[in-house]
Amino acid sequence: MVKVLIADKLSERAAEIFRERGIEVDEKPGLSPEEQREIIGEYDGLAVRSATKVTPALLEHADRLRVIGRAGIGVDNIDIPAATKRGICVMNTPYGNSITTAEHAVAMMMSLARQIPQADASTQAGKWEKSRFMGVELFGKTLGVIGCGNIGSIVADRAQGLKMRVVAFDPYLTEDRAVNLGVEKVTLDELLARADFISLHTPMTDQTKGIIDAAAIAKCKEGVRIINCARGGLVVEEDLKAALDSGRVAGAAMDVFVKEPAKENILFGHPNLVATPHLGASTSEAQENVALQVAEQMADYLVLGAVTNAINMPSVTAEEAPRLRPYMKLAEQIGSLAAQMANGGLSSIQVEYEGHAAELNTRPLTAIVLQGVLQPKMDSVNMVNAPVVAKERDIDVAEVKHERQSFYQSLMRVVLKTDSETYTVTGTLFGHKPRIVEIDSIQIEAELEGHMLYVENDDKPGFIGNLGTALGKAGVNIATFALGRASRGAGALSLIAIDDAVPEALLKDLHKLDGVRRVTALNFGTDSPAAG
Repeated sequence: MVKVLIADKLSERAAEIFRERGIEVDEKPGLSPEEQREIIGEYDGLAVRSATKVTPALLEHADRLRVIGRAGIGVDNIDIPAATKRGICVMNTPYGNSITTAEHAVAMMMSLARQIPQADASTQAGKWEKSRFMGVELFGKTLGVIGCGNIGSIVADRAQGLKMRVVAFDPYLTEDRAVNLGVEKVTLDELLARADFISLHTPMTDQTKGIIDAAAIAKCKEGVRIINCARGGLVVEEDLKAALDSGRVAGAAMDVFVKEPAKENILFGHPNLVATPHLGASTSEAQENVALQVAEQMADYLVLGAVTNAINMPSVTAEEAPRLRPYMKLAEQIGSLAAQMANGGLSSIQVEYEGHAAELNTRPLTAIVLQGVLQPKMDSVNMVNAPVVAKERDIDVAEVKHERQSFYQSLMRVVLKTDSETYTVTGTLFGHKPRIVEIDSIQIEAELEGHMLYVENDDKPGFIGNLGTALGKAGVNIATFALGRASRGAGALSLIAIDDAVPEALLKDLHKLDGVRRVTALNFGTDSPAAG
């Protein structure tokens, strides 16, 4: 019989769902890592929250394990590359606790405005310091929301109910979506300068890590108040402490910290800090929702082979997988290339299929394209939830199948429109290997792998030599070099595979080369689901 281990405390209903589906389940929360390693080999599924750490050491003993389900959105406690390597599907429940987390952020904002925790402690200590706790109204104040996705948009809605003005910074927020939400789309610098309160609702990525640091705080209003119920590390805690000490930041409400559990922290003890122990998703309703969702998803996978909200694998049937796998890798690559080339908020994505590709089940392929487009700036996006994320952000998605014949037996094309420009990337398969064959109407033949440079330049003698010389002097080794041009003497472009990431200083130097129009660093990882 199929067996599942519930390793952290979940709603009792989760175990009931497994049993109703004919799955044997053991509930053993609180085991030590050593105890988990001793028994994990007996199970096909592992359901966890945040307490259990799914490490390579644990997975080495998990010979039967087929699926790991995380009751919640964050998967920081699961070693996804290690699980993927062992062929284990990792699922999460990204939408079960959105309202709860948003409400906690609003509660933290109100507590911060009226110093409720401090006033409560003082009053219960027998003091009556009415004049000490002079708060501020939320009415008429400006709330800056950094990250206006599912949770951020709920916070914006609740803030408007409090008659606050809301400005939002989000690279994926379109003008139409902003209008529908009733928020004003602004740049990060504009948000920092105008907001009385700043609430963070963005995932932790290379772009968002430390987004609130000393430089950002220096751009804020004097007396700004900061709320973080998203991810520890979005705020540089040392810089926030200095700003609280100086009074530039009037108060901070923190539910998440760089190191958790946070038994000690540089911010603790500050009179203008409100702190909670990562309670964003801690309501009975949210716990029930995510527990039920993870049980249903894992049961569907173990019994039917269906995949929902998978982090590390595409949603396809066993029959389709062999034929679709090379197309999945192509779909992810052309989506990722288009996204890394693009500037501005996304407004639409059109995916076109020609030849043999048009005869396939293209829905999972289109979802993989969306995954490729959204992943560079967002975490926890996969082929299952990518369409939902696109819909939430009012990104129009269209799928077109052409019956016309082309030079290639199969073609996939992504047409990506932003607020300002349109980008087109076309690819095909040579054997089973993805190749880029056209970018913005310029023919080029290139494989995408690892670290690359995308260069647009004037087509004139000497440019390629100067570019190669600049890279060589910087110690950057070129693996492959693909070149295309519109016509003689017109614009040209290059896709250059290099051994290592290009330092920011070198990118700036390359922009100074005579004839350069654009230089962009690209990254195509080899550990993504579609690339396996």
